[in-house]
Amino acid sequence: MGTVTDYIASRDEPVRGVLTRIHERARELVPDATEGTGYGMPALLHRGRPLLAVTQTKSHLSLFPFSGSLVSEVEADLVGFSLSKGTIRFSPEQPIPSAVLDRIIVMRRDEIDAKEG
Repeated sequence: MGTVTDYIASRDEPVRGVLTRIHERARELVPDATEGTGYGMPALLHRGRPLLAVTQTKSHLSLFPFSGSLVSEVEADLVGFSLSKGTIRFSPEQPIPSAVLDRIIVMRRDEIDAKEG
């Protein structure tokens, strides 16, 4: 097991299912993603760089795409969600829409690829 796998396994349902769905989708879209850490959080990595992390707090779940511009690029599609420059807050009852999640993952992958050349 890896860092992300261990973190997901430590969560209770329904959070575990939500985190599993996000990470499985990320691995479908970025098959070479590996487990590691980014800014101290369990994260999926692409080409050794943080791709995304999803964590649980007492009041919500947070998706971190490790990009200062990415959240603003999908902001119009996340009306009703709590957002900051690098975080999307959501809940099992109000998950990130699948199409938006896919865009985030693909945009972050492409951002990393562009930097790696």
